[in-house]
Amino acid sequence: MSGGDDHREPVTVWEAQGEVEAQTIRAFLEGQGIPAAIRGEALRTVYGLTMDGLGKVEIQVPADLADEARELLRRMEAGEFTLADDEDPDLG
Repeated sequence: MSGGDDHREPVTVWEAQGEVEAQTIRAFLEGQGIPAAIRGEALRTVYGLTMDGLGKVEIQVPADLADEARELLRRMEAGEFTLADDEDPDLG
């Protein structure tokens, strides 16, 4: 196998605890311009949550964007993102 497309191979950057969290994280990354895919246990779509790893969901991005995605997720967890509309005095 050649390494020509290794930078586009999917890499897991987040493990979500259910479908709702997975969709939220995927949408956040895509909103930041990073394509993301959900990979995981099919039971998550039936129950919508995980238990003892059952239903675990992985969020994957292209390998060449993994570092950027992880940094965005770190910043998200740290509370560094706010809605721009909250700061606009003309909206209201």
